[in-house]
Amino acid sequence: MPPKHFLQLKDFTRDELDHLFARTRWIKERFKRYEIYQPLRDRTLAMVFEKASTRTRVSFEAGMNQLGGIAINLNRGDTQLSRGEPIEDVARVISRMVDVVMIRTFEQTIIERFAAHSRVPVINGLTNEYHPCQILADIYTYIEHRGSIAGRTVAWIGDSNNVCNTWLQAAVVFGFNVHVSTPPGYAVEPERAGIYDDSHYVSFDDPMDACRGADLVTTDVWTSMGFEAENEERRRDFEHWMVDAAKMREAKPDALFMHCLPAHRGEEVAAEVIDGPQSVVWDEAENRLHAQKALLEYVVCGWVNP
Repeated sequence: MPPKHFLQLKDFTRDELDHLFARTRWIKERFKRYEIYQPLRDRTLAMVFEKASTRTRVSFEAGMNQLGGIAINLNRGDTQLSRGEPIEDVARVISRMVDVVMIRTFEQTIIERFAAHSRVPVINGLTNEYHPCQILADIYTYIEHRGSIAGRTVAWIGDSNNVCNTWLQAAVVFGFNVHVSTPPGYAVEPERAGIYDDSHYVSFDDPMDACRGADLVTTDVWTSMGFEAENEERRRDFEHWMVDAAKMREAKPDALFMHCLPAHRGEEVAAEVIDGPQSVVWDEAENRLHAQKALLEYVVCGWVNP
């Protein structure tokens, strides 16, 4: 059978994602009870980083170790990619030596080219266009705190970046709605987001309006990796898009706040929000570990029922 890649969230069906959430819960509960679960003994994960990382590296490396396997970290400078070796050749070689590959890179086309020539599953650890592992953890965190996300409203405040794009894909798969508010010039690009209708999202000029009635308010940094030259311009453009207490008051009283981190207090989010009682960012960050363990188990071992 061809390998099961996870390059965008919509690569998996609703049934597959629900299975991952069930496995995430089971694996996390075992972990919290200090019970060993190692289905990936003698298996190897190659982690290829062309972008800096904290949570992605730690969660995948720790997760693979906890599942009994080994994780190998490869920065661009550690490979012949830095000397011009074609990505297709790198894929052909690495995939003959390991059991699964996670890549954190720039354009989505890079990981797609790698996956097309890989003999093993390839996981998107982040690209300019998508961040499916993050949203996998985010939705699991919402389920953990509030139950099903179907029919709920998520308010996205800020840049329509890779995380926003993946929330929009998730809305189609899970049947919830996204209220998007971006400054002028930073609006959602449906084709880039990989969605082909607006039935699950609405755009708002005023971020207060986007937050009104939301079950979850979420955001990200104003300047994503690769756009550092625009930092000062973006600070001016996004001035009114900080998630503060006033915006959270527009959401439902029991609304949650999420941020994929790292966060800049006083820019995209006020300290009183990210450090406040509605924030679940630390659970969200921890759940990267457990959701990705379920993902690794699935792409390597297939459908597992305890």
